[in-house]
Amino acid sequence: MSEKNKILIETAPHYVEAQSVPEEGRYVFSYTITITNLGAAGARLLSRHWLITDANGKIQEVRGDGVVGEQPYLKPGDFFRYTSGAMIETPVGTMQGEYTMRTDDGSHFNAAIPRFTLSIPRTLH
Repeated sequence: MSEKNKILIETAPHYVEAQSVPEEGRYVFSYTITITNLGAAGARLLSRHWLITDANGKIQEVRGDGVVGEQPYLKPGDFFRYTSGAMIETPVGTMQGEYTMRTDDGSHFNAAIPRFTLSIPRTLH
């Protein structure tokens, strides 16, 4: 990744017990993502691609325009934070993916979303 296109992605997952029904294999998680433009050029988030994997190895692939109905533009030094959710069939899983970004000069690049764990409290030590 060039210094021009440097995006930091931070994740904070949270188990949503009130919406989960473990006896039916329904585990709901929210996650807050903070996207910070550490590069030298402005960039717009065009689309997202997620791989959500449960403990049984079942993979949900999610693609779509923007995030939470927006395609945020980040000037150098700006950040955008949003919260969304995912549902899996096991108490533990992972998410990872990438955002497709477009710079001011029209070029595209992918910003990797590092793998993070979805886990109900006291499941992993």
